[in-house]
Parts: sequence; structure tokens; C-alpha cells
Amino acid sequence: MTIHHDKMAYGKLASMREELDERGIDDLLRAFNGEEMLDVVDENGEPTGDLVGREEAHEKGIRHRTAHVWLYREKNGSVQLLLQKRSEHKDYAGCYDISAAGHLRAGESSLSCALRELEEELGITADEKDLRRCGKRIFCFRGKGKDGRPFIDNQVSGVYLLRCEKEEREFSLDADETEEVRWVQFEDCFQKVKNNGFKHCIYTEELEILRDFLKI
Repeated sequence: MTIHHDKMAYGKLASMREELDERGIDDLLRAFNGEEMLDVVDENGEPTGDLVGREEAHEKGIRHRTAHVWLYREKNGSVQLLLQKRSEHKDYAGCYDISAAGHLRAGESSLSCALRELEEELGITADEKDLRRCGKRIFCFRGKGKDGRPFIDNQVSGVYLLRCEKEEREFSLDADETEEVRWVQFEDCFQKVKNNGFKHCIYTEELEILRDFLKI
């Protein structure tokens, strides 16, 4: 991956070479240039000690971590899930998706990422104790990104549940991330995902994790 090196920054870092940790000069320069860095992880989701830029991870299919947070509530005797419709500016544009989700930054914990994404995407400030970890999902999706280039999403995902009673209009959405949110009955969502009844990027395997945890 080609990275633009700031000459002054590079010179300063080079002079401090012995003080740098194992991440090295190039990885730090990527951060200086604003690139989001991710931990490379093994098949169990454990960091290997290597870092990769987000774009390179998706270009080459390098395994990394994400956090998925599903908001749910009980209404009229059934469980409902909150789906977000992804902005047209994002990969999987216009698809209905998990309530809130995102990539773990290098060194970030799964729980911290989950809380951050809730605030960034839905305007929700939650406590760690509010989130219920209900499973882990390992998968690899191959397709094309919004720019038409190959897109390989090789993830180990921590899956969380958060009970929420807000109505759709009460969420504070980031327009660059989310077009709208919608409460849907769990079983209706499951069947539509299974039969491709609407445009989405949700997997039945993940809904089954939720179903088992909630004992629906």
C-alpha cells in the first residue's frame, strides 16, 4: 500500500527509532496520515501483533475485528429489532443492516467499539453494563465496494444486544452513516432476510445467535 510520508515527521520518527514499539515507523506514519488502522487477528479473533489499514484489509481480505450491536424491545407481545438503512455514501449502500456496527480500531476493545458506534450512529450514550454480549460470529464476504473494486470483508465480530424503548424519531442519526432506522418484528425480519425480501446485508446466522440468546 502506498503511503504519503511527511518528510519532517519521518525524520523525527527515524531519529527516535530505538524508542518506537514493535508497530514501527510505517504504521505510525499511516496514523499520522489519517488512515484508520486495525489489528490483524487470528481465527479466534486474537490480535497477532500486526496492524493493517482498513482499505488494505478489505482489498486483500485480511482478518480483523468488528462489533455488532442490535437494539431490541418487546412490543405487543413480540420482540422487535431496530434496523438501520445505510447511507448511499457507504459500502453496502442503501441496505438495511444491524442497528449499529463498526470496526475495532487498533488497540480498542470490542465493548469500547460497541459503545462508540452506538453514540456515533444513533446518538445513544450507553453504559458497559447495559450491553449483553450474546456471541461471536466469524465470516468472510466477497463482493464489490462502492467504487466497484473487489471488497473482501474477513471479520471476527462480537455480537451485542441492547434493550431500547426509543421510537424511531427519537434517534439522533449521522446522515453520512445512516439514512433511517426502523423497528421490525424479529420473525418478520428473519423471514425477509432468509428469502431476500428486502435490500439488506444481514445474515440469518447472526439472527439465530440473537434468537438463541433471547430464547424467542
